[in-house]
Amino acid sequence: MINRIRDIRRQKNLTLAEVAARCSPPTTAQTIGRLETGTRNLSLGWMNRIAAALEVDPELLVRGEQADQPRLIARMTDTGAEALTAPRDAILPTALGDNGGLLVAMAIEASAGEYRAGDQVWLRQHEADDYARLLNRDVLAPRSGGRFAFGRMIDRAENRVALLPPGAGQRQVVIDNPPWLAVAEMLVRKL
Repeated sequence: MINRIRDIRRQKNLTLAEVAARCSPPTTAQTIGRLETGTRNLSLGWMNRIAAALEVDPELLVRGEQADQPRLIARMTDTGAEALTAPRDAILPTALGDNGGLLVAMAIEASAGEYRAGDQVWLRQHEADDYARLLNRDVLAPRSGGRFAFGRMIDRAENRVALLPPGAGQRQVVIDNPPWLAVAEMLVRKL
């Protein structure tokens, strides 16, 4: 059984020590680290304590060996969309459901246009035959070298798409033959 404690903790921007202090009764950061990495068994009691500390349902702490697990794959910085050094599991909002297409998520680290730092954008991947329906929608597109582009899809001509990044004064980005586009379906914003 693989646990998702580290992914959830990182998404909530908590340290091992902060999670340990939130447990009832409190524990050590070392213990939380061992539970995250699997060097210590995650019992039902520990699952409940850590879930309460992270303010999530205990079921979210464990996952099966699914390949279609939604992944946090990109982040928005002040220089544009960037790939993460390593994709992470993303915690699925229940409102999205399963409407076909792989779900991915992007973290917003620098405000741009209507997106604020701390937001998460949930996107659903579409294949090339579906691109015409994505006009005037915010999309994430893979680029060469493991990079990404994010913005409003403003044009599609043959195998090229043009995106207008969020924020004032941005220039359009043209991408030749992207293997997929992921359209924004949900914005998750902390209160």
